[in-house]
Amino acid sequence: MKAFLKNQVANYGKWDFLVFTILTLLSILSGNTTVFYLIYFFWWNELIRLVVDWFFFKKNPNATVVSTQQSIGFESFFLMGIYFVFLVVFFGFIANHDQMDILATNMEILSFRNWFFNANLLFVVAERIFLHRSEQELEIYFGGFTPSMIVLHVSIILGAMMIFFVVKRFPEVFTPENLWGSVVIAIPFLILRWVVAKFIV
Repeated sequence: MKAFLKNQVANYGKWDFLVFTILTLLSILSGNTTVFYLIYFFWWNELIRLVVDWFFFKKNPNATVVSTQQSIGFESFFLMGIYFVFLVVFFGFIANHDQMDILATNMEILSFRNWFFNANLLFVVAERIFLHRSEQELEIYFGGFTPSMIVLHVSIILGAMMIFFVVKRFPEVFTPENLWGSVVIAIPFLILRWVVAKFIV
């Protein structure tokens, strides 16, 4: 039993991707997925990693801090604050100011009334804490150009491209209620999440 659990923990990246995919698909089926949903999740995923790592890395003897920052974590949290304002103002409101159904969905996500989004966040928190408490070998990154921060940068660029080159051109197709439109929006982010699970975490 212990060997089985150890093997599953060693492959936690696969479980991470599987849970994210299932909850995202359920969110699509219920008409609760937007570009903001996906980008905002990547932001929260990084913030959770930073906060949990900050509190637990000293308690995990197998955690290795990989950082050149003299003030560990300050730059990361500062950048996350800037990204939060940008993501909420631009992706949450301005980019979709003329599409009330998308704005309503974004407001639900922002106010934590989207249960699929909330479940995803709870899993990320539980997973990261469990990895530290079970003393897994983890590389801890703080700074502005860590692997996970680069993933966040890519998700923002990807989200901007999806909005301006896809959603804006076909507003009647890409609504939260349109199943296939939401699938098209989600696929690039699912691929990005798979890359994270395969090569980064």
